[in-house]
Amino acid sequence: MRVPQGAEWLILLLIVVLLFGAKRLPDAARGLGRSLRIFKAETKALTDEDPAVASAAPDAPTAVTPAPIPAPAALPSVPPDAPSPPAAPSPPAPDASARVSTDQQQATS
Repeated sequence: MRVPQGAEWLILLLIVVLLFGAKRLPDAARGLGRSLRIFKAETKALTDEDPAVASAAPDAPTAVTPAPIPAPAALPSVPPDAPSPPAAPSPPAPDASARVSTDQQQATS
């Protein structure tokens, strides 16, 4: 695949300006620059840390012991084909007319 040349770069730039708008391009470039600066600083910090980590590491490899596997949960004592117990009935909802009558009784008292 070949690299765009001359007029092709201008066409690509025009398409980018049309897609994002001229106002957003400086903000996008600023954000990209900040991101690249942060990335560069972090990679430099990683490369600076590597010799310190390598010198602190022991020469002989250490064995890693795996964590114990927890025991499975206890199974229910009810067989799977047993019927489930019926649910308790819910109390009836209060009637709207009962609320109106109590309001009227309080108003007359």
